Order: sequence, then C-alpha cells, then structure tokens
Amino acid sequence: MLHPPQVTVLMPAYNAGSYIKEAIDSVLQQTFTDFELLIINDGSEDDSLTIICSYSDSRIRLISRENKGLIKSLNEGLEASQGMYIARMDADDICLSQRLEEQMYFLNNHPDYVLVGSEAEVIDKDGNYLFNLEPIGYTHEEIQNRINEKCPFIHPCVTFRKEAVLMVGGYPANAITFEDHLLWKELLSRGKVCNLKEILLKVRFNPESVTIDEKWRGRRFIELRRRSIENSCVSDDDAKELKEIISKQNFSAYKQASYHAMVGKKYLWNQHQPQKARVHFRKAISIVPTKYEPYLLYFLSFFPEKLVRAIYNKFK
Repeated sequence: MLHPPQVTVLMPAYNAGSYIKEAIDSVLQQTFTDFELLIINDGSEDDSLTIICSYSDSRIRLISRENKGLIKSLNEGLEASQGMYIARMDADDICLSQRLEEQMYFLNNHPDYVLVGSEAEVIDKDGNYLFNLEPIGYTHEEIQNRINEKCPFIHPCVTFRKEAVLMVGGYPANAITFEDHLLWKELLSRGKVCNLKEILLKVRFNPESVTIDEKWRGRRFIELRRRSIENSCVSDDDAKELKEIISKQNFSAYKQASYHAMVGKKYLWNQHQPQKARVHFRKAISIVPTKYEPYLLYFLSFFPEKLVRAIYNKFK
C-alpha cells in the first residue's frame, strides 16, 4: 500500500480559469515531491474545471461541487486532506519551485513549530511585478506581540500541521475575509509560529478574487474586524453586520475599482511610477466614481517623489 503524502497542497478554486494552469504547474514543479494537490472546485462557472480535468498527474485530487464559499471550501479541504501538513495555495498564485522543500525542512527540524510562512512577491493580474510583500513579524515572539495589529501571515504562503489547526476548530465560519487572521491567533495556543525571510510565492492581485482593500470596506468593517480579532471570536450580531457590509460590496464593479486603486497605489508608493499609477486611478474613478480615495491619490501622484514617499511613510 502506498503511504499517504506528507503534504497536502490545499487549493480552493472559484472562476480562476485565467490563472489556474500556471498555479497548478507551479505546484507540480516543486523540488519537494511527497505531496498531493487537493483542488476544491467551488462551483466555478468558467473553464476552471475543464482545465483541472485536463491534467492526468496522479498527485492531483479534485473535489467539485456547488459554490459554498472560501471558508467552507478550506474546512472541507482540511477534512479531506491526506497529508500531515497543509500548504495553502490560491488558484491564481505561483509557487516558487523550492517553496515546499524550504518549509518542510523547517517544520521537520523544528517540531515545536506548528506553522511557517514566508515573504512574497506581488504581481498584477497580467503577471507584472508590483512589490515585495513582507510580514509584520518573523519570530514567534514578534508575531505574538503584534497579532492584534495586522494579519501576521500571507495566507497562501503558509504551511502548517493539520492536527494543530483541526484542534482549534479549523477556519472560523463567521470571520468572513479575515478567517485566516483569527485562525492564526487561535493557533498560537498550540505551538510556535514564524515567517522565513525569503520569497517563496508570487501572490497575484486579481480583480476577480474576493480580496478588497480594507479601506474600501469602510470604518465600520475595520472596527468589527478589529474587535473580533481582539476578542478571538466573532459575535452573532457582528457576523450578521459583516455579512451585510460585504454583500453590498462584493459585486464585480466594486472589486474591479478596488483592484485598480490597489495597483495604482503600488505603482505610486512602491515604484514611484506616477504615470502608470494614474492610469489605474482613472480606471478606479470611472468604475466607481463615489469613492474619494482614487481622486486623492491621483492628485498626490503629481507631487515630487520625495514628498510622496514622506506622505506614504507617515500614513502607511
């Protein structure tokens, strides 16, 4: 009988047809080979399923069913996984070839650690480089001290021990859009965590994804999120309000505008390419003209670089 794989690469997929082939290929090309790639096709309406089924690699397992959302897909994947370790992966991201090897080497040599993350390179929907994404902390102590401030891990960069996550109940159902942050806080009770100081993944900003800049969510969303993280749980009343806020925002035009605003900010703040930034700010304004932020950023893009960087450093 074949032994189960050490690692399950858990990849939920929803309408990721434009990117999923590159994501799958990057997993199959890993230097560490003792893994399965478990793909949860979450009711995709594009050609995602066709692309997944075009592969004959025995390391790929597929669960395909109606749309249930990201959190249910993640928890379903945890239960169905065969590996002792779970490596998270999104269907629009790209693993560097040594990602699993580096993280498994660390976990196998540090049995007191339950999770390891890394830095990432951020790309736009077309694969263009935007900036390097660094976590807020690297050591267990740094992360523990700052866990309430900001999510300490880049979600698709983490590899963790499955048993530890199952023991804290998996991804919390009510923590919509910050289910990972709340899970990491709970996981601190089960062992040490850290981030490696190296880039192991390319994270894609993608207008079709569910990620929206929290500033676009509004102050009330940020307050509800902050309170939930500090309390280590989401109350029923807060969960209801969070769903109401998100239901009003997760439509295509809003996500498209948020995407262009985020990309524009990265061209302005991180690369200081104001002309490229303005293209994206204008697109954001044309799609959702009621948001003030793209207008302000467009105006700032005409300032000298030194002043732009000073403003960024003050308010980041």
